[in-house]
Amino acid sequence: MLVLLTQGYFALFLLIIISIVISLTFHEYGHAITAKYFGDNTAQQAGRLTLNPIAHIDPLGLLMVVLIGFGFAKPVPVNPRNYNSFWADFFVSAAGPGMNLLLAVVAINFYYFGLHMGWGFIATEAAELFFVYFALINMLLMIFNLLPIGPLDGHYILPYFLPRKAAQNYRHYNALYGHYFLLALVVLSLAGVPIFQHIWSLGEFLLGFVIFLK
Repeated sequence: MLVLLTQGYFALFLLIIISIVISLTFHEYGHAITAKYFGDNTAQQAGRLTLNPIAHIDPLGLLMVVLIGFGFAKPVPVNPRNYNSFWADFFVSAAGPGMNLLLAVVAINFYYFGLHMGWGFIATEAAELFFVYFALINMLLMIFNLLPIGPLDGHYILPYFLPRKAAQNYRHYNALYGHYFLLALVVLSLAGVPIFQHIWSLGEFLLGFVIFLK
């Protein structure tokens, strides 16, 4: 990210920061509102049932985005004991990546709809840059958070697709070693292994399947 500043891409740097802040805010809001739907108002009581970025953005996590291109938001607090459904954990966890997918679909199709309608402000390089990057950032966040390692959303989702014994073993070993796997991904990326570039490329590929107005 800092490379963008040193190379003079100030507008692109600002665009990415704004896109990440919006995307993380909606991601966490998705968790919060889904938890409330399933009977847990812990997030609401903590002031997290809001689209105000200040409630969700972690200063350190945002600083990490600026410095190394990888960061995080404040996790939404939940209490699974309040859930009123066996599937609550699944849907609460999936709501964050699902919100990122929704943002990507809306942004990219709004852009192409504007082109078809001949809207002047859409038919500009700046608009294309914003909507395409915004959609791709959300696809990246969706894919990354679905990885079933460490504290990422995917580790709550995967057990629903495993036999009971395998799910128990997975939860046990992920609790012990999942954080290390996640840290290893970040370290490898910083060392030059193009992990996030591959995720970005996968996001570009998948984005093509949700463009309905091109």
